[in-house]
Amino acid sequence: MSGADYSHRVPSVTSVGSGGRAARGGGDDFSDDDPLEIDPSHAPDVEPSSIEISASAGVGQRVDRFLAEALADRVPGLSRTRLQQWLALGAVSCAQRILAPSTRLAGFETLQVRVLPREADQAFEPDPVPLVIVHEDDDVLVIDKQAGLVVHPAAGHWRGTLLNGLLHHRPAQALLPRAGIVHRLDKDTTGLMVVAASERALASLGAQLADRSMSRRYLALAGGAIGGPMTVDAPIGRDPRLRTRMAVVDPATGKAARTHVRPLATGQWRGLPVTLVECRLETGRTHQIRVHLQHEGHALLGDALYGGSPGVMARQALHAWRLAFAHPDGSGQKAWRAEPPGDLTDAMRVCGIEPQAWREKADQPWN
Repeated sequence: MSGADYSHRVPSVTSVGSGGRAARGGGDDFSDDDPLEIDPSHAPDVEPSSIEISASAGVGQRVDRFLAEALADRVPGLSRTRLQQWLALGAVSCAQRILAPSTRLAGFETLQVRVLPREADQAFEPDPVPLVIVHEDDDVLVIDKQAGLVVHPAAGHWRGTLLNGLLHHRPAQALLPRAGIVHRLDKDTTGLMVVAASERALASLGAQLADRSMSRRYLALAGGAIGGPMTVDAPIGRDPRLRTRMAVVDPATGKAARTHVRPLATGQWRGLPVTLVECRLETGRTHQIRVHLQHEGHALLGDALYGGSPGVMARQALHAWRLAFAHPDGSGQKAWRAEPPGDLTDAMRVCGIEPQAWREKADQPWN
């Protein structure tokens, strides 16, 4: 690695299990799963156009070389450099699988190419973005994302993202599509996410997300009283009434989404009940927890976009606090926990929820 070290020690992050070496950021060892999908709250009126191309004429060819010819007439002036940027940003896929530039075509594929705007041409570049890296080894990086940080370049946020910070911290990430990003958190959601640092990790983590074996658990402060566990199984898509939001929509137009929710503690904000919940994702759609809880009448506190009660927090009260997956090196299951940040713990206390009121329940296994 080269350049300045922008990682920071995070004593509030702990791990279960062993293996790998600690990152320079220290601490104990410890998606929407489509990172390129536009967050509608960032750029509601911008949609990249998409081109569908049959690979029947590209048997045995590399994806980048095939597309350089196949797109010549459809995207006038497209340079090889710009095409390589698109590939690096994950803009080329087949059957929802992002393709690397060196992928060899069998000829039966149908390629989906997202035509990104000119502003994206310099998106896959290093920026000195501070990253809280809690674990790093040859295959993975585990990051505790701070509020306000966009994960992946997209319309309205082409630089200064977590991806740009990854390229600065570890230049070899440039060899991987999307710099190894396999899932993301919303801009103002905090907490743990994993990034692939090798080809085998990219394949392994992607497979675990696809088969739903990667465990991702969140803490959230929700409006209203939630008396017991519930599962929200409802498709999510762009809200047809307000394009800055996502919503529960008809299955024919939305993507399947499932969120498991269990209450940990109750409190009050401005005389109304609130519930601290733990959410477990099976899928990872844009704004999934926020949309599902709002759909059930329990919008997150501070979540102005989805009608959450204002004042107690300046952002949505949502934190990715537990993450577990099978390490790509075959050493077994690894798990990490990141304590909620100060603004969320302060909000809990304001609502009358102290740590001892919920930690014991949070440590109990899910039914």
